[in-house]
Amino acid sequence: MIDVGFDFIIFLADWHSWINNKLGGDIKKIRVAGEYFKHCFTALGINPNRVKYLWASDLVKDVSYWEKVVRIAKSASLQRTWRALPIMGREMNLTDIETAWVYYPCMQVADIFQMELDVACAGIDQRKAHMLARDIAEKHSRTKPICIHTPLLMGLSEPEKKVKVQYDENPDVNVQISSKMSKSVPINCIYIHDSPDAVKMKIQNAYCPPREIQGNPILEIARHAIFPANLALDVTRSAKYGGPVMFNNYEELETAYRHGKIHPLDLKNGITEALVKLLTPVREYFRHHPEPLELMRKIEITR
Repeated sequence: MIDVGFDFIIFLADWHSWINNKLGGDIKKIRVAGEYFKHCFTALGINPNRVKYLWASDLVKDVSYWEKVVRIAKSASLQRTWRALPIMGREMNLTDIETAWVYYPCMQVADIFQMELDVACAGIDQRKAHMLARDIAEKHSRTKPICIHTPLLMGLSEPEKKVKVQYDENPDVNVQISSKMSKSVPINCIYIHDSPDAVKMKIQNAYCPPREIQGNPILEIARHAIFPANLALDVTRSAKYGGPVMFNNYEELETAYRHGKIHPLDLKNGITEALVKLLTPVREYFRHHPEPLELMRKIEITR
């Protein structure tokens, strides 16, 4: 989006993370995490001079922001707002929730209006808040924002067959949200600064049933991380099974895997090599800028 000319704001939602009790609801730790994220974007190739970083802390200092929050809250029923709560789960007893959580969707809509966004871009788990913004935009004399939603990478373990908590009315989206890769479970996720050995260990232990496409986290990494980065996927096979093969797009890989032409171990080895290559600039960046990563690791240890 930056390359095609968008003025792109990367929104560091520290207040929202505080409300959502991320990192124990410790705002200082959340700010450390936000600074680490900025370095992550730079390490991944986003020139900091081509984007604008904006903290929620800066947005909330303006009284007009809170006026928008109240006006938005007056424009939506409590039930409609509750349906827009992201990731928190909505099947909880009222005695278990914090009043602050109800502010969350109203703040997300106010963020869009306050920043005067033409396009709201986030994970698919945020779509309900975006739909709330579109639903009430005209009531506030605003243009409905275009909404772009990215998929969520699955965790590396086997997804639950039955999702206990409803995050979304769409069954496929509900499964996607419930099985998403969580940074709080290190063995179940890939950190972009992981060493090659750590990437290999995690991929080797990941869930990857033969011939299964749905709910396969290794194929999801290929689909959403490897091929979009314009990387070909080399899969080494013994001559007995056809020898080495290179895939240039996900569709070819999926077809071969579904028909049993690629063994799960061979796929894992190929994905490991591709991920290590993809994340090499990140490891190099943090080798030269170790402080934000070290601060982040200290937070992880004390959680």
